[in-house]
Amino acid sequence: MRYKSFHGRLINSVLGPAGQTPESLRRAVLERGKRPGASAEAIPDELTHYVDTVAQHAYKVTDADIAKLKQAGHSDDALFEITVVAAVGAAMHRLERGLAALEGREPD
Repeated sequence: MRYKSFHGRLINSVLGPAGQTPESLRRAVLERGKRPGASAEAIPDELTHYVDTVAQHAYKVTDADIAKLKQAGHSDDALFEITVVAAVGAAMHRLERGLAALEGREPD
């Protein structure tokens, strides 16, 4: 990949050790964003729908979705992290698919 070092720094920054959510959760959210429908075992049930919505149809996220997650005990900072990681995962998925199309190959 032409931008491999940028890609690596971006992934490291969203998965880095400093965060309100565990790295394992952020990693699971990133992978689910990159591969919609991937296993969500490490993602709490109440976050799965939210992560999928952010990754696939971010414009459909509502204030009610956020209120429900806050009521379930997730802080603003934690939801921000989950949102960013899901969005980055989705962006990486689209980038990989686009590059594969340009190269005339099927994406992984």
